[in-house]
Amino acid sequence: MATSILPGEAPDRPQEECAVFGVFSPTDDVARLTCFGLQALQHRGQESAGIAVGDGETVTVMKDLGLVTQIFDEGSLAALQGDVAVGHCRYATSGISDAWFSAQPHMSAIDEVMVALAHNGTLVDTEPIRERLEARGVEFRAGTDSEVACQAIGYYTRETHHLTEGIKQTMELIKGAYAMVLASPTALYAFRDPNGIRPLCLGKLPGDRGWVVSSETCGLDIVGAEFVRDVNPGEIIRINSTGISTLQALEPGPSRGCIFEYVYFARPDSVIDGQSVYQARRAMGRILAEEAPAQADLVLGVPDSGVPGALGFAEASGIEYTDGIVKNRYVGRTFIQPTQEMRQLGVRIKLNPLPSVISGKRLVVVDDSIVRGTTSKKLVEMLRAAGAAEVHLRIVSPPTAWPCFYGVDTPTQGQLIAAVKSNQEMCEYIGCDSLAFISIDGLRRAVGGANHETFCEACFTGDYIVPLPESLTDIAFIKKEK
Repeated sequence: MATSILPGEAPDRPQEECAVFGVFSPTDDVARLTCFGLQALQHRGQESAGIAVGDGETVTVMKDLGLVTQIFDEGSLAALQGDVAVGHCRYATSGISDAWFSAQPHMSAIDEVMVALAHNGTLVDTEPIRERLEARGVEFRAGTDSEVACQAIGYYTRETHHLTEGIKQTMELIKGAYAMVLASPTALYAFRDPNGIRPLCLGKLPGDRGWVVSSETCGLDIVGAEFVRDVNPGEIIRINSTGISTLQALEPGPSRGCIFEYVYFARPDSVIDGQSVYQARRAMGRILAEEAPAQADLVLGVPDSGVPGALGFAEASGIEYTDGIVKNRYVGRTFIQPTQEMRQLGVRIKLNPLPSVISGKRLVVVDDSIVRGTTSKKLVEMLRAAGAAEVHLRIVSPPTAWPCFYGVDTPTQGQLIAAVKSNQEMCEYIGCDSLAFISIDGLRRAVGGANHETFCEACFTGDYIVPLPESLTDIAFIKKEK
């Protein structure tokens, strides 16, 4: 589900962890470009944001909780001067007491030299690495997997006296999903896990002014950079005053880019692995109309990510598309909470239906996903209260029945409605007249223009490309009786 209707609710869809951005340019205001890049990537995380800049001598970082525009202004950007910058915006689970320390970029000292690391993804089983480093005198403050990677890079760089080698040795140790950018005082580094689970692309500023790396191509677009290529799985890219160099640090494994990037996470104007996200979402809707047709008068998309799929469904089915749900675009993650009395009155802060459009109509409602089912239930109740005669819910992703451990915050398996209820039971709980999901084969076909042949589909299939430690699975998976 694209959004919760009431603030304070657990989101009814997976939450992306973060975005990364980096710039090397001797002629540009790299902090300002990074700020713009993070604004383009703000959809990937709204908990905190930060920018670190290398000025040839040291690295300075500024970060805080909140949106990019709440943290950075003209004065703060003016204080961040240099040739290299990395930035990060983060989504984090609620209730983390050390949220400020968890904000990125993370810093690490390599003797007298500082480096700053920003990470999109999640590492699995970092505790043995942390314990090894702590035994050798390395101190930790944030308690995050990203900090483990940053401190490991610092430690192995001190041992090898070469930053690229420190990154390489760290990549040989860490497991999981990572797209990382790192700033030293004089260089920008970008590197990606050997399965390429999280996206990362390289762009070039016009006039040979410099280079940009970004989680999505929309980050390149906002600063006028031309897309060059994706960072290859297992590759390290270094950019400094002498130019750009690459090292295949790890042998690439099976390509497993996250398929949910196309369903929800990425901005629709981004291109991932050669595939337009917007066109993939339109194709999902067309295929869903073929797989799960419905007799209806109107097709509606749940703003914003459900709209392209709804347009595709309308195109394939011949049913008229209309805007029947209005989204309040000025409600962020931080706002005044409604009272319990207001909740009981059904105050709708984020989404509101248009009775003049939908009253008396049979509706096909297209959305990106269902996690817990709570928001879908409220949405159907709203549409019926607005006069909808029938509500047929269509989802452009397969049922989410498995938690993600590779950079997406999903609940434990027992909280995933598709893991504990049949399709009919979900339909009855949500209160719709019919419920259907796109098939996994249909989703693969919709993203068929991508350069890789396979994806990470673990949230749908339970097929985890990176082995998981029992410490995670014991907590996250439903216990099966022996």
